[in-house]
Amino acid sequence: MKISQLIFLGFLAILVMFTITTYINYNQAEKVNENSEWFAKSTTIMRESNRFQRNILTMVSGLRGYLLSGENFFIQSYDSAKQENIGILGQLNEIIPDTSAQKQALAQLIRLNDQWMLDFADPLIAAKKAAHTSDSSLQAYNALYRDKLVFGTEQSINRSLQQRFRDFTNYEYTLREARSEVLSDSIRQTRTISFYLTTFSIVLGFLISLFLAYRISTRIMAMVKMANTIASGNYEVHTADRGKDELSQLANSLNHMAGVLSENIRLLQRKNEELDQFAHIVSHDLKAPLRGIDNVITWIEEDYSNQLPPKISEYIQLIKGRLVRAENMIRGILLYARVGKENPEKEYINLNALLQDTVENIVIRPGLRVEIQDGLPEIYSERIPLQQVLSNLISNAVKYHDKPDGYIKIFLQNNADYYEFFVEDNGPGISKTYHEKIFAIFQTLEARDSFESTGVGLAIVKKILDDRKLAITVSSEIGKGTLFSFTWPK
Repeated sequence: MKISQLIFLGFLAILVMFTITTYINYNQAEKVNENSEWFAKSTTIMRESNRFQRNILTMVSGLRGYLLSGENFFIQSYDSAKQENIGILGQLNEIIPDTSAQKQALAQLIRLNDQWMLDFADPLIAAKKAAHTSDSSLQAYNALYRDKLVFGTEQSINRSLQQRFRDFTNYEYTLREARSEVLSDSIRQTRTISFYLTTFSIVLGFLISLFLAYRISTRIMAMVKMANTIASGNYEVHTADRGKDELSQLANSLNHMAGVLSENIRLLQRKNEELDQFAHIVSHDLKAPLRGIDNVITWIEEDYSNQLPPKISEYIQLIKGRLVRAENMIRGILLYARVGKENPEKEYINLNALLQDTVENIVIRPGLRVEIQDGLPEIYSERIPLQQVLSNLISNAVKYHDKPDGYIKIFLQNNADYYEFFVEDNGPGISKTYHEKIFAIFQTLEARDSFESTGVGLAIVKKILDDRKLAITVSSEIGKGTLFSFTWPK
């Protein structure tokens, strides 16, 4: 399975877990909201029920007070409580659902309330009001009073009404307690489920991340190790990866690259060996005819020196100069080919002594002085490559110097991570157009017929420094001398 698919499935599993948790929490929130609304309605029902019971007592007191005293104050209290109860019963009828058992109880309460008012309260109040008009009305009232209150069922209906309202209220309290316990159990259950689902999601996410990190990092580190091995020069390396994902494709590509590199390196080594052999064979084969030509010219000079015209003698000297130049070029090819092939060991080098030895091996014409900085440090480095670079730069400055009185200065700058050597002269200078060209092999700025130069010295310098990833720069203008500088590791 591909890594992208593993990551997708892992995150999909975590997402599913969190989705389930969110869904459960959402449902619980809906239940809590529903229960809150129910509790709000239940509170209203209980509050209105208590008000109704208080109003019933007020109505009974107002009724009896009016019947005994005839004061309108009592009838006003009765009417106010009566109107308020009508509103309370209407509100309770709207709040209580039709499917609730409380609905039937409320219907019975409404029926008992209407019966009490219609059968007892309203007729007695009407009779009491009419009792003042005539004796017959008073007698009718007294008779009704005895029939309704003394011998009737008014008190039992009133007590039944109040008892049923108490039962109604108690039933509502019971519903609230049961509902509260169900809600508490639901909340506890939801918390438990949410906790375990969240914990499981976190653990699952951690395990998936750990698995992916281990699976990816170990294989990447194996490839990094392989790449470092290749960088160190071992191309016969292989990483085993039998998977079928993206990293397996990368591993197969690395294995293929290592194989191609190994084959190319072997081919390159074989070509380099062939080039070395070719350079030695060609130089040897070229030297033999050059020596033969030189011998023939020498024999002609020895045997016919007195018989040769001056022009012929001049041509013979020209031929001998060309032979010397050809031998120098062959020697330069060999020197250039050997650069980088040797593995010189490092040693402690006294730079002042090294430069003195180098200058002594160079023919310095009269009028030209070489100035070496005093107190140069002792360094731990490769002697032969450094001496080759300095020797070629100094020889180049001596060879091309065109002033009767001139100087060549060699000095050093000690930087934090490397040394920087400088070779400066006040010779003819070099145009900026040729600052790159002078480091190519067999390139010289002087005409070959007018100046004896192979054009190999600066090419050797550049190759030695390039092999070590070091830099060389030239700063020069026509007629203002030249300054070569190159870096060397500490």
